[in-house]
Amino acid sequence: MMNKMDKPADARIKGWCPGAWRPMATGDGLLVRVRPRLGRLTRSQMLALCDAAETFGSGLIELTSRANLQLRGVSEATWPGLMDFLVEHGLVDPDPHAERRPQLLLAPDWQAGDATHEAARLLQARLGEMPELPDKMGIAIDVGDAPVLGEVSADFRIERSAPGTLQPRASGGLLVRADGRALGTPVDSVAAAVEHLVRLTHWFVASGGGQAGRMRRHRTPLPSWAPASIRPAEAGPRPALGHHVRGRVVGLPFGRAPASALRAAIEPTAVTAVRVTPWRRLLVEGAGEGAACAGAASVAGLLNDENDPRLAMQACPGAPHCEQASVETLGLAERLAGRVEGSVHVSGCAKGCASQTPAELCLAGRAGGFDLIVGGCADGTPVATGLSEAEVVELISRRPGR
Repeated sequence: MMNKMDKPADARIKGWCPGAWRPMATGDGLLVRVRPRLGRLTRSQMLALCDAAETFGSGLIELTSRANLQLRGVSEATWPGLMDFLVEHGLVDPDPHAERRPQLLLAPDWQAGDATHEAARLLQARLGEMPELPDKMGIAIDVGDAPVLGEVSADFRIERSAPGTLQPRASGGLLVRADGRALGTPVDSVAAAVEHLVRLTHWFVASGGGQAGRMRRHRTPLPSWAPASIRPAEAGPRPALGHHVRGRVVGLPFGRAPASALRAAIEPTAVTAVRVTPWRRLLVEGAGEGAACAGAASVAGLLNDENDPRLAMQACPGAPHCEQASVETLGLAERLAGRVEGSVHVSGCAKGCASQTPAELCLAGRAGGFDLIVGGCADGTPVATGLSEAEVVELISRRPGR
């Protein structure tokens, strides 16, 4: 079946978001990213993805900050067989060019036929009409009563307006907002929102947005036909771990888990599907009361406590998974979990891929040791350098308040 290409294209090139047809080479092999359609996989698809991770990769599945799932440890020899398998199970589009189109990121609480689902359906049908956009661009569809994707990376957003600013409903009317702008443009229907958004993508390219790469960095004033005049509704809470009206929400420590743990959570026959989120959480549909709920709640390797620090700590894969890293990160992150108050970032190198936001405590690998940065990013000025893992733990233990 592998007639599109016989090896991973540009596998050693860095600086773009990897996909399935364009995997990225890392220290432990190829990184293959799967973009679930509408942010949802059926139970059989999720079980197939677990099988794929163990058969063709290292057995580890990661959940990204843009609600993608990725497999690690795939070799160039096993990649063609993996692609055949993923296409067969509907996990990857058979057309390699399809994954170059902007990703649609949906608020995970959407229901069939609601405004979020309708906007996504209409946008999917029109992705081919959009111009070629930079690789990392994405679209957030977040039109529930309480938007939840405001802090998630996206370039164009379909949202609700603040109450009272448009139609007389609790969450206001619809608007389309360009990322980086505080206000959006009101529209009177889902179809109009999609039409407006498609038109914005053409404006972005025509006005030189390709050089900026992302909407947030494109400071050219919006066109006169897209007046930014309405503020979006206040953000609502993300789904908490535990019982959910559609099933159960489970967490992935540091955003990753063994395929065996995920399989155990979805094997109960009551489970129907899995929805991905950008917050290290999976919504297991159908895992409600009874045996399915108990099964999801007791799976080793998954989180069920909303206060578990591993849900919020930032830690990249580190060595040996990443060839840029000079230190292992995950073991240290585990040891620090619960020992440090405030934000924590453990990075294998100064690039700080896991987080570009300053952390109260940041540890960055360099030449086999850790640099300690306080209140900064991985490339910030350290207050201590060349620390071993044991020295880091000892230093943290001696901090005031411990």
